Amino acid sequence: MDLLRAMQVLAKVADEGSFAGAARALDMAPAVVTRLMAELEEHLGARLMNRTTRRLSFTEAGDDYLQRARQILLDVDDAAVRVGNATSQPRGHVRVLLPPALAVHQLAKHMGEFRRQYPQVTVELHSPGPVEAMDDSYDLCILSSRTPLDSGDFIARRLARTEVVLCASPEYLDTRGRPQHPNDLVGHDTLLPPISDLQRGITFVSGDLASDGRPRESVTLIPNRPVLSTSHIDTTYAGALHGLGIAGLPSFVLEDALLENALERVLPAWRLFDITIWAALPSRKHLPARTRVFLDFLVRIFGGEDRDPWLIAAGCPTLALAVPPAPPSAQRKRRGGE
Repeated sequence: MDLLRAMQVLAKVADEGSFAGAARALDMAPAVVTRLMAELEEHLGARLMNRTTRRLSFTEAGDDYLQRARQILLDVDDAAVRVGNATSQPRGHVRVLLPPALAVHQLAKHMGEFRRQYPQVTVELHSPGPVEAMDDSYDLCILSSRTPLDSGDFIARRLARTEVVLCASPEYLDTRGRPQHPNDLVGHDTLLPPISDLQRGITFVSGDLASDGRPRESVTLIPNRPVLSTSHIDTTYAGALHGLGIAGLPSFVLEDALLENALERVLPAWRLFDITIWAALPSRKHLPARTRVFLDFLVRIFGGEDRDPWLIAAGCPTLALAVPPAPPSAQRKRRGGE
């Protein structure tokens, strides 16, 4: 039997969670996948998986064999990479795990450029939901985190920082007015995550910094019940576009709408919080050329710096609050001490 091929199919069965899913992913007949797995178990003299009509699970022996098989496949891939990097341009398939909103609002519009630069590299995007931890079954994971990443057996590159800010349609603001301070939001319609996620309130942080680098002012509000509650970013985005109220969204979602004046930033001197976006890869000695060029492409389009490129591109970065002038008595004291 082709033992290496059987290992590849076994790994795909584990990734997809079923024989049928592996068959679709590998463009194989389901019967072929079933036969290969049966031949592998017969070759090893051990049961690797337990299958029922509803689920598939690995035995202890199967799980141990799967981990060793994955390492063998990585070693084989690395060997091919070392030869291929020296003799040809990047080619092959890159599997990427990333948040859905980032795939829709940012990555999709740049993929044409990547395709023109690297026509022999294909990309497979998986976006089941938020991504906060490395999954080494993918070539690259795009993570978002409000705190420093936990150390682990992976390599991480900063892509950008995104601010979560307020926005609304110009039509809504023309009708209801433009808030000048977070306290003005009390009389407005809002689009927010479920109230259960906001029990401690919403904290607004000023863009103006004190001498120690900390925000000069912060305001915490307990929100009224919003007109729309959802944890789905694109539903909130759509509601804001259609004039439903004021929403808090990451800047990478808002970039195009801000540029096209379909949405307007509200309270530009304030933000809610920052999220850092990272590209994480398994710790491999030899990084495939196809993965390396995709990583370099991400760093190039997002900037790779600790700043928000989307608000800068839209012309509405967080503004510093105006610092009120010192009272005359304080001014006289400063002059006297000069």
